[in-house]
Amino acid sequence: MRMASRSIVGNLRGAVAALLLGALAVPALAAVATGSPAPGSAPALSPEAATEAYLARLPPAARARSDAYFEGGYWLQLWGLLYGLGAAWVLLATGLSVKLRDAAERVTRVDFLRALIYGACYFVLTYLLTLPLTLYSDYFREHRYGLANQTFGPWMRDQLVGLGVAVVMGGIAVAAFYTVLRRAPRTWWLWASGLAVVFLIFSVLVAPVWIEPLFNRITELRDPVVSDPILRLARANGIPADHVYVQDASKQSKRVSAHVTGLLGTLRIELNDNLLRRASPATIEAVMGHEMGHYVLHHIQKSLVAFSLLLALGFAILARAFDGALARCGPRYRLRGLADPAALPILAALFSLYLFAVTPIANTLIRTDEAEADLFGLNAARQPDGQAEAALLLAEYRKLRPGPLEEWFFFDHPSGYNRILTAMRWKAAHRGDCDLAGAGNPMPAAPPGSVITTVGAPER
Repeated sequence: MRMASRSIVGNLRGAVAALLLGALAVPALAAVATGSPAPGSAPALSPEAATEAYLARLPPAARARSDAYFEGGYWLQLWGLLYGLGAAWVLLATGLSVKLRDAAERVTRVDFLRALIYGACYFVLTYLLTLPLTLYSDYFREHRYGLANQTFGPWMRDQLVGLGVAVVMGGIAVAAFYTVLRRAPRTWWLWASGLAVVFLIFSVLVAPVWIEPLFNRITELRDPVVSDPILRLARANGIPADHVYVQDASKQSKRVSAHVTGLLGTLRIELNDNLLRRASPATIEAVMGHEMGHYVLHHIQKSLVAFSLLLALGFAILARAFDGALARCGPRYRLRGLADPAALPILAALFSLYLFAVTPIANTLIRTDEAEADLFGLNAARQPDGQAEAALLLAEYRKLRPGPLEEWFFFDHPSGYNRILTAMRWKAAHRGDCDLAGAGNPMPAAPPGSVITTVGAPER
């Protein structure tokens, strides 16, 4: 789940066709079975051996490319932080921030509107200052690793739409924030935390209904072969949904994604067209079972509480740090004090440092929810091979087998290795409970070292 308009709805991906591991259906992988089964019973399954068999299906070149892409993201986090700090320094050192404040004051005498105008201009300027890094990370790099489909024109159009959303919502947020600073100069951090929670909840309510359609076309999935099992799964788990929706994400990227999200009547079950094109029925059910787990287990609400506490802690720390920064830098940059919008770059820089520092904590919170949703999906959809194959396709851009410390610090989802191992452990524990070999009509197995890309559902 990504924070703000992306983080909560998050965010986000598809799967290769399903693989049978049963000894009768897949002789090539019979080596994963251990022991001598009794006549008429399912053979024992070694979860570790089955996991290694799945990992072997990703070609070495593809795995090296995925590792390089994901590990490069570690550095991008650092460069993003440094770039943002540099942008804040430019706004202050060149006097642009003060000039924006003075211009807003000439336009109106209303403090709220002054902060609104400043906030809107601030988001435009910071976007322009960070555009070179955005071009590299979100356009050129994505194309270099074969993950993006958009040409530059449509990509830039989406960027400008996103900027428009940031200008409107960000401008209002800045204006509300500075209203709090003016009226509660001593306890502003506490009120600002509450204000941030309000905006987070608003994002959850608004994003699926009004923001997502600005970027993608969302239509109802009318193929009962695909939608009926999803709706049955939803009803079996108490999710009040009568429709399944499809997003045309393939116009932007090759990634697969789905979500079951929303509050107060905005519930939506949605998957993207990449998932329909690239995944078998078993994999689609596994992915949707996982996403339903987030809804049933109230992960949205729990995440709001957890991140609200992180934000409150951040604002409490920021209150002390901001006072010191203003005393030191305020006169040099012609800042008037706590409630001066021209000091926003200092606030943004300090808060970005805090968010960078708590990255492992935030990732652990999200990763824990994702692991819980994996287990829920296994019990609900009963498609362990579908979940394993979803993890394989996510390995196109996520490192498949990181070290424990690496996973703790950088991963906001369980690694592909751990997700497959969890699925195989579930399968081994349920071999006698149900006929997993026939569930979901999985596709035939591929030889080790290959990747199945057979379409498991009709193209839309």
